Amino acid sequence: MTLTSLSMIDRGLTPDIAVAASVDRAAEQLELRPGVNELLKLHDRELGVQLPLRRDDGSIAVVQGYRVQHNAARGPYLGGLRFHPRADLQQTRALASLTTWRSALHGLPFGGAQGSLLIDPSDYSTTELEALTRRYALAVSHVMGPRLDIAAPDLNTDARVMAWFLDAYGSRHGHAPGVVTGKPLGLGGVSGGDAAAGRGLVYVLEAAARRWGIDLGAQRVAIQGFGHVGSWVARELFVRGVRVVAVGDAGGAVLNERGLDVPELLRATAAGYSVADSRAPLQRIAPDELLTLDCDVLIPAATGEVLTAFNVDGVRAGIVVEGAAHPVTPEADAVLDARGVRVVPDLLAGGGAAIAAYAEWAQGVAGVPWDELRLATELRGRIERTFTEVAEFSEEHHCSYRQAAYSLAVDRVASAMQLRGGL
Repeated sequence: MTLTSLSMIDRGLTPDIAVAASVDRAAEQLELRPGVNELLKLHDRELGVQLPLRRDDGSIAVVQGYRVQHNAARGPYLGGLRFHPRADLQQTRALASLTTWRSALHGLPFGGAQGSLLIDPSDYSTTELEALTRRYALAVSHVMGPRLDIAAPDLNTDARVMAWFLDAYGSRHGHAPGVVTGKPLGLGGVSGGDAAAGRGLVYVLEAAARRWGIDLGAQRVAIQGFGHVGSWVARELFVRGVRVVAVGDAGGAVLNERGLDVPELLRATAAGYSVADSRAPLQRIAPDELLTLDCDVLIPAATGEVLTAFNVDGVRAGIVVEGAAHPVTPEADAVLDARGVRVVPDLLAGGGAAIAAYAEWAQGVAGVPWDELRLATELRGRIERTFTEVAEFSEEHHCSYRQAAYSLAVDRVASAMQLRGGL
């Protein structure tokens, strides 16, 4: 499927089909023999679980959950666990596939998986969330393991959730620190792992600025999302002297054309407030307005599918760096490409979290700790090498960075399957 035909796809395209379309284009670019692309899109296993929960008020609720495993040709599955009411089977499939391609692109020995619970965590108490996490861990434990499938934090989950998962899994299978990444340091987490996703994105942005001849210090950056990724991106850019002019979170969005006081925003959010509640000098704006601000670099780092056919015409940034999974729909991507907007895809920009997960998994399996310096060195080295590979492929084949990233990743997975005799 060409980029032109993709731009005319129905706006109701589901995330898993959108990712599959990228795989099809990569297979066409690589001239893989007919049918290989269909094998690459298949998921190895899809597990649905129904989790009964006695709530704090005594009522009974049943929560739907999933674990989808996409492809293990390059190693055990690795994938996040997210809590979100829209994390249905289609989205879970898409995220599992994305992790396969991201791991392959960055040369990591993993396949892709994804887990989800269809809940709004704000509707549940801490006690209820712990009970749900433990029930989920036990329900999927027979397909999990350090050499089978490794869980990682994702949207609305964190180190505490990973600790609950680890403990529940261990009650049935024994202590296995390699089954979970993103753990607290006291349970085998890796030092610097919490910052890796944001730092990795900044390393990509720095590499892009060097290659494109752009003065990063002169750019105005807007970040949608101030959670695990966005807050670290803002922090890293601030210490480099880059002007972060707008950020947003679930509680609102804020703007300061002269540059936001990022440390003050971090203090406010650490205390449990929204960025919109900060005492820093700022202007409060509508959250949707952030995506169409007059800025140089836009970083959607909250949820997926935020730039769509309905708002892409309003995007004024010259560079879009995907800090979330699949934040730009195919139709919006086609519009941005036609306008000459440089889009750094999530496969490339989101490598930091996957690299940190690899370090923590290796630490847990081998029992040899990684210090923060070792992780930082590995992170920067892999990110810069991968960026160069994507940029060179893009320039050689006259295609977008997204096309280049998928083509490199698909080629590596297809090669692994062929070596195993699966093709």
